[in-house]
Amino acid sequence: MTRNDAAGPIIVFDAECILCSANAQFVLRHDHARRFRLASMQNAVGAALYRRFGIDPADPESMIVVDGDRLLKDSDAVLAIYAGLGWPWKALSALRLIPRFLRDPAYRWLARNRYRLFGRRAACWIPSPQDADRVL
Repeated sequence: MTRNDAAGPIIVFDAECILCSANAQFVLRHDHARRFRLASMQNAVGAALYRRFGIDPADPESMIVVDGDRLLKDSDAVLAIYAGLGWPWKALSALRLIPRFLRDPAYRWLARNRYRLFGRRAACWIPSPQDADRVL
């Protein structure tokens, strides 16, 4: 286990995606326990995590959450993030009551169409100096 694995879950997201970057910033604002760290799939850390779990970083099908040797993706990753933020965001984890076979197709459709629906940044999002230690 690496030092980064021992420090808590890592959210790997698309820093070029406007929706994904906004969600990453939301996590940084609302994760008062500083539980999560972030890595963009465009950087070496994020790409290595994708490869570690057999996902092509050039064509990822999902954002992922890596917690040690455990991988969460698709709607499970999203719900785990909100559960980890505490109240009131934790209430969204009740969506786990919806079967994954219904949740994941909706997530995958949104992921496939994220650039068309929300746009793409010309450059990756850069965190503020106070959050720089949480972005790998």
